[in-house]
Amino acid sequence: RLYKDLAYLFGLVTPREDYAEEAAQWLTLLREKLGPGRHKILELGVGAGHNLSYLTNDFEATATDISPEMLELCKKLNPGVRLHQGDMRDIRLGRKFDAVLIHDAIVYMLSGDDLRRAFATAAAHLEPGGIFITGPDYYRDTFAGPRLEHFTRSNEALELTYIEYACDPDPSDTTMEIIFFFLIREKGQLRIEHDRHTTGLFPRPDWIMLMQAAGFAVEPRMITSGGAPHELLVGTLSQVP
Repeated sequence: RLYKDLAYLFGLVTPREDYAEEAAQWLTLLREKLGPGRHKILELGVGAGHNLSYLTNDFEATATDISPEMLELCKKLNPGVRLHQGDMRDIRLGRKFDAVLIHDAIVYMLSGDDLRRAFATAAAHLEPGGIFITGPDYYRDTFAGPRLEHFTRSNEALELTYIEYACDPDPSDTTMEIIFFFLIREKGQLRIEHDRHTTGLFPRPDWIMLMQAAGFAVEPRMITSGGAPHELLVGTLSQVP
């Protein structure tokens, strides 16, 4: 629901400014790998386009997402970006790019086959030597759940109290659950909505193995996100399997 009928809350749940610190490091990394110039980049699973919005001044951007509601939000924030609706596991645009990015949407890959297909999509849109950057929120090896996050934010239309609970009900599989509660105060009335997402949770070696199987030489790079260390996996396409 967060990406459909509750998509209008997204700007309060994850404001654009929350992405500034991390996006600056993605920009530095892209410049390091691609060099100067207005290179062509593709983001798969762009969502509302918050991270991408910090890159569009420097790069010619194209983006995809499975949700039409999120693409509408992205269009408002990034009017110059070419947008396409589609699933990162099988979309093919028939074009090549200098770099492919998958930000936090990668968490919705629930199986090893899902990851394999997403990485194949990235490879299909790159020439040899092209760059692929992604990074999961959690690895199974290091997930110390359950975890709880909550805050209250408001805009001119409403006040939102947001509660997020992340847990791993079955440590033997490749998924975890994130449960959201939205307490929405609008026009003097309070209503409560909820949403439940199943996301992927894989051992770190599986990520690297599957990227390598897709033809990427993998380089882990540490950045900070929200003041905390966060690992990105940077792939250079050596060959298309």
